[in-house]
Amino acid sequence: MIREDEVVGTIRAALEREPRVNLHNHPIELSFADGVVTISGEVGGIAAKKIALAIAAKPSPVSGLVDRLRVEPSEPMEDGAIRDHVCNALTSEPAFRSYSVRALVKQAMEPVRSVQEERYFEVEVDNGVVVLNGVAESISHKRLAGVLSWWVPGSSDVVNGIDLFSNAEEQDEELVDLIRIVLEKDPLVNASQITVHSRDGIVTMEGTVPTPNNKRAAESDVWYVLGVNEVVNKLVLTGL
Repeated sequence: MIREDEVVGTIRAALEREPRVNLHNHPIELSFADGVVTISGEVGGIAAKKIALAIAAKPSPVSGLVDRLRVEPSEPMEDGAIRDHVCNALTSEPAFRSYSVRALVKQAMEPVRSVQEERYFEVEVDNGVVVLNGVAESISHKRLAGVLSWWVPGSSDVVNGIDLFSNAEEQDEELVDLIRIVLEKDPLVNASQITVHSRDGIVTMEGTVPTPNNKRAAESDVWYVLGVNEVVNKLVLTGL
């Protein structure tokens, strides 16, 4: 029988070798029992979170993963403010004009906007974690709702439980189209200068950006998209 300390040690060693996780600045707690790894702590960004989860799930004895990792928020915000910002982002998005939006306020679901019942989002925030539920007409709409929630400065995690009208198969073309839309919405990114390719959740970005901050912003935008498992950032700084 494989011991808990062996599995935890294997995962921790892999995390220590991954510079994007940076255990020195952001310690991560691990435990393993009955085939399930529990991973908790606060990491520096969305890339670190997704990479750490992938590493924790890799050892052969691991059959399940409990994700308690949080991303360090760019700005401290109260849950109510985060909730209001998420709701405003959803109701302001043209793609969601036909969606009703409800929010959990003092343990009661309150309407923010009532349009019709088939398409709707429900927003809950607990200790900086945004929980999305509802029904969306496409995987792209589900993914876009998640990105808009991640973009709220106080969000430390987004749990996207939105259901779909139909279980469409994952397609790289759809994922690329949504990533282009996300990049176009970010004022720090000139999407016209970036080419995006995807294969089985591995996304490659090529093109030019003016500053390192623009390069980091573009990569973070891609990581925020549900279904992205790896980002290969080949963006080149102009003038270099």
